[in-house]
Amino acid sequence: MSVKTTRRLLLLRHAKADWPHDVVDHARPLAAAGVAAASLMGAYLVQEKLMPERAIVSTSTRTRETWNLVQTALRQDITAVFEPRIYEAHPHDLLDANRETPDNVHTLLLIGHNPGIHSLALKLIARGNHDARESLQYAYPPAGLAVVDFKMSTWSGIAAQTGFLERFVTPKTVALITS
Repeated sequence: MSVKTTRRLLLLRHAKADWPHDVVDHARPLAAAGVAAASLMGAYLVQEKLMPERAIVSTSTRTRETWNLVQTALRQDITAVFEPRIYEAHPHDLLDANRETPDNVHTLLLIGHNPGIHSLALKLIARGNHDARESLQYAYPPAGLAVVDFKMSTWSGIAAQTGFLERFVTPKTVALITS
């Protein structure tokens, strides 16, 4: 019996949110464009066989709605942990949440917010796809997805500059790929 020595982290920023009047930030829902983008990114995960075994999701309305649309596209029952610590969290808080993932999980989806999710991706990546790294340096738009691989047998071993950026896609680039 071999031990799987890789971990894959799917970093998904929540889809585009609306700004309704008199709604606190935590309760902001997805905009119509965000609903479409979250569904598109869920379909992309399926198409590319990027299937998470577990999801860690911020407790905000927009991240929960993003997760619901992604999970619908996945058509599998995936354990989701709704984690209040990652609402608008710093990269070290996001990393701490990842490190608590059970080691029998090999692919983890984290749905969070900018600037934390962008900063975490930049912090973790040591090497990877050149074009994706260039694109990621400048922006992490709503529903952007970074796929980061680690040669680790446990989540607790993940640290700065230990990841390989396999790809970075956005709803715009996915729409171009699939059309």
